[in-house]
Amino acid sequence: MTARLLSIAGRLLLVLAAALAALWGTLALWYRLPLGEFGRYALPALWIVLAFLALAAVIAARWRLLLPFVAAFAGLLIWWSTIQPTGKGDWADDVARQFTATVEGSTARLTNVRDFDWRSDNDFTEHWDDRSYDLDTITSVDLFASYWSGPAIAHTILSFGFADGRHLAFSVEVRRQKNEVYSAISGFFKQNELVVIAADERDVIRVRSNVRGEDVQLFRLRTSPPQAKELFLYLLSEANDLAAKPRFYNTATTNCTTVPFHLAQKLDPDLPVDWRVLVSGYLPDYLYDIGALSHQVPLSELRQRGQIETRAKAAGDSPDFSALIRVGVPGP
Repeated sequence: MTARLLSIAGRLLLVLAAALAALWGTLALWYRLPLGEFGRYALPALWIVLAFLALAAVIAARWRLLLPFVAAFAGLLIWWSTIQPTGKGDWADDVARQFTATVEGSTARLTNVRDFDWRSDNDFTEHWDDRSYDLDTITSVDLFASYWSGPAIAHTILSFGFADGRHLAFSVEVRRQKNEVYSAISGFFKQNELVVIAADERDVIRVRSNVRGEDVQLFRLRTSPPQAKELFLYLLSEANDLAAKPRFYNTATTNCTTVPFHLAQKLDPDLPVDWRVLVSGYLPDYLYDIGALSHQVPLSELRQRGQIETRAKAAGDSPDFSALIRVGVPGP
């Protein structure tokens, strides 16, 4: 009896494995197959047929019939391993440039800092700057969570404040091709590359709060100046590495939340891993629980007072945009 149950459990596991391989292979071929329209439909269809034959073979315990599917899956994995990011493409204007940085003493010099003037998603004035920052004058690190599709999904942005009143924001984004529409599903299948944008807050924050109408919430992080400086330097290093060695964006593992989290783990290797790092809309809850946000007020009040929409729209393109959106937001 026990042996029979184990046999049934083993078959169920094989059926599940074959089904997952079938699903993954179908989507991988659909999103990445460079064979034109006919091949894009024909080969995934053939793959599905092989997968059904494999499932039938498992159910009937006719193991030899599994061989074609196993061989095809091995070939698929080999092909998949050859797909590498190139750093080249006809990129959308807002993600066309990856910034780079050099550091001399306490001075960081950044090329390609974005400072767009947005009137709509399709109407903007493009501008890229070269800027210098004194790392010894970093005074704050803030997190922006921009909610665009319900409470579980948010785009996260880190922003550093300096003693001279300037703020520099870092946004990890999908490097889209021109006229390409973002798809979270395609983000699992090497469809897009990764880019780290360094930008003025009047660009990268205001486009979300004032132009796209997203619910942008601001949270002041509890970091010491040495920690803030080290995190800033890690971000510069990540950007330089990315410029030299392009990487793919991945919806789950390499995105706007996981990249900064991995950098923060370099500051604190004991930083606990949590499911809320992946479900980015709940990242503020995680930060509150580990003490990275102020506990002077409840998290619900931090969220309410951190909503910048009204202040951002009133500030418009004011040079004091960064100061005005922080009015009333509890500090660390």
